[in-house]
Amino acid sequence: MPEDEPIRQTIRFLFWNLGRKDLRSLLSRVEYENKIDILILAECANVPSEILTELNQNVTNFHFPFSTCGSIRIFTAFPRKCTRIIKDNYRSTFRRIKLPLREEILLVSAHLPSKLRWRDNSQEHEVISLADDIRAAEKKVEHRRTVLVGDFNMQPFEDGMTSSKGLHGVMSKQVASRGSRIVQGREYPFFYNPMCGLMGDLSEGPPGSYYYDAAQHVEHYWWMFDQVLVRPELATNLGENRYRLLTKIGNESLVDGKGRPNSQIGSDHLPLYFEIDF
Repeated sequence: MPEDEPIRQTIRFLFWNLGRKDLRSLLSRVEYENKIDILILAECANVPSEILTELNQNVTNFHFPFSTCGSIRIFTAFPRKCTRIIKDNYRSTFRRIKLPLREEILLVSAHLPSKLRWRDNSQEHEVISLADDIRAAEKKVEHRRTVLVGDFNMQPFEDGMTSSKGLHGVMSKQVASRGSRIVQGREYPFFYNPMCGLMGDLSEGPPGSYYYDAAQHVEHYWWMFDQVLVRPELATNLGENRYRLLTKIGNESLVDGKGRPNSQIGSDHLPLYFEIDF
């Protein structure tokens, strides 16, 4: 390896909304099969020690950095000194991840309010608050190498996910590479959001991460609530075909005969796997 070529390491993430179900056995298997480094859980009914007992049956030595965030739990296989919490809210948590000889990243994970209880405009205001918190955290850590993952309870193309005052996510790396744009004299940084590429029948996997069928005039049926976004500084680190929704763990199918999430086996959300090189 040339001396000026940076050392690269692939970090494997898994985000899963467990739907308040006890899925410890599946978590242990999915971690082992995919060599997960950072496991991020929403709606986790188990106490952290129960999850750790299952995860640590394998070779990996997972631990749970203390957090006051009530909606998200993060387990990591990296040494404790590599993870530092810089901010916790009820619905989001902000972590500095620093591995030896590699650039630090800011990991933000969130679980935002459901459409079953919040109107769209209230969701958008909540996303604006999250976006403000992210920009403040980036100013504090003095970089924008940010990974944002979670259950946003919105489609990737909804206003909260795409507006400049919201998360400002775009589906094109080329557009995201501009870094930011100016609206009414104010600068707003982009996020790159690849999740639109996983939607619909042309994707290699399921058309979304969550399925809902309601007797109303406008219904999308498939929703991509569970998403990963990265700042342009990391867009090239999130390679093609290195993020996907999982439909199987071992021989256990997470979808039913119609290809929809099978909450009898797993959760009503499908897990989101992704890799980033650092």
